Amino acid sequence: MTDLIHDLIFAAAERTPGAEALLYQDRRIGYAALAGQVAATAGGLHELGLGRGERVAVYLEKRFETVIALFAAMAAGGAMVPVNPVLKAEQVAYILIDCNVRILVTSLERLKLLQAVLPLCHDLHTVIVTDAHNNLPMIAGLAVVSWEAMVTTNGTYPECRVIDSDMAAIIYTSGSTGKPKGVVLSHRNLLAGAKSVAQYLQNCPDDRILTVLPLSFDYGLNQLTTAFYAGAANVLMNYLLPRDIIRIVDEQQITCLAAVPPLWIQLAQLDWEKTSSLRYITNSGGAMPHATLRQLRGALPHTEIFLMYGFTEAFRSTYLAPEELARRPDSIGKAVPNAEVLVLREDGSPCAPGEPGELVHRGALVAMGYWNDAERTAQCFKPVKARQAGLPLVEIAAWSGDTVRMDEEGFLYFIERRDEMIKTSGYRVSPTEVEEVAYASAWVAEAVAIGVPHPVLGQAIALIATVRNGAKADVDLLLQACKQRLPAYMLPSHVELREGNLPRNPNGKIDRKLLSQEMQHLLTGSNR
Repeated sequence: MTDLIHDLIFAAAERTPGAEALLYQDRRIGYAALAGQVAATAGGLHELGLGRGERVAVYLEKRFETVIALFAAMAAGGAMVPVNPVLKAEQVAYILIDCNVRILVTSLERLKLLQAVLPLCHDLHTVIVTDAHNNLPMIAGLAVVSWEAMVTTNGTYPECRVIDSDMAAIIYTSGSTGKPKGVVLSHRNLLAGAKSVAQYLQNCPDDRILTVLPLSFDYGLNQLTTAFYAGAANVLMNYLLPRDIIRIVDEQQITCLAAVPPLWIQLAQLDWEKTSSLRYITNSGGAMPHATLRQLRGALPHTEIFLMYGFTEAFRSTYLAPEELARRPDSIGKAVPNAEVLVLREDGSPCAPGEPGELVHRGALVAMGYWNDAERTAQCFKPVKARQAGLPLVEIAAWSGDTVRMDEEGFLYFIERRDEMIKTSGYRVSPTEVEEVAYASAWVAEAVAIGVPHPVLGQAIALIATVRNGAKADVDLLLQACKQRLPAYMLPSHVELREGNLPRNPNGKIDRKLLSQEMQHLLTGSNR
């Protein structure tokens, strides 16, 4: 019976013990062997004194030990904290301190980078090093042990009384302002997410799922949980270049691939001619530009494309079925299985069809709140009006802060994200509207529209774009394209063309916050 998220591995091991569970580079491990290693590692964590609900952080690139440590932490009764491997020492320290991490799993090279900040992490008592046996560094106040010394040899599985409503994970998500927020997820949240996604994607044991997104990103972590739910194979990849992804897809006969818009923009420009194995691809983390969508449909005519919407506080909210893609490519679809998505006014009453309102998600996917942050938890996790008057207890839903509308057929359309709206000349401008005009130019690869403080307009619009390889373009050409399709108040006051890729945040999305800071520094002085 799979009541807890790590039980998915043990259940698959009973059904198909020899089936491939994980692949990384030239290594492969079956479900029975993976279950044994998770159990042995859970025993080791238990012997190190890990208590029920205590946090185990894993600061590693994707590899077998990363997955084993994450699921062993939960099997031992604790909670996993996947830390993005691209984060710097100070950022890692913030997470370790914020959620009171007790045990850290990392590599020797990464430990050396963290040595100066780890003494600040007062709740941390043990560091487990995955790739060194001897000459481990000494850090005052900490026990530093090797992976081999930690893992129990008898495969003892610790007896831990944990139920599905207990905390299983804390996922840190970047906020538009301030420090990252730790979203607390229960076993029930993670299981419901795996089941829901596997249901509409129709995942099965024959699938081979490629995980290119970070496991610290809920979308990336779900590639593991859906694979384990279905008993499918999961291929771990730390890619350097987009063309490496296509190579692995072809070599490993990948059937399922998930990515975010900036990566799809790059992948759409490459040659997919030899690819025949992909059953579906998925997009989340932002809107897929129309031009990119057309390219992917042309390059992968036999591959289903699922456009999805989600936010970490409720994981996945909606998806657009592939058969609806041609008719409504702008839609984010309808609610995923076992979720209800509402469009509500500020007073909590439902919006009429076509009326803009806030997207509110109710159901088993709604997270437990933000770790150690009552104020921001109260802002996002709020009651919804009871459907049945006789129910005395309120139900807490996740209020996304995103504005959407629902049409007469129940399909949802994204309008704006509250923290990205540009307010100029008394108007509210969605960055997406400006960006889509730029993407419509065949030579624009990536585009971001940003509001910059302006003494008269409130905010001026800055547009930063990159040019496709080999394309010839200039600022005047892009401005002319904007003038042809946008009203005067939506025209960029500043246009900048760059080579290469726009900066990414740790989850692979375009880093709007960094670009905004750059533009403000560049332009604010000239506006005075």
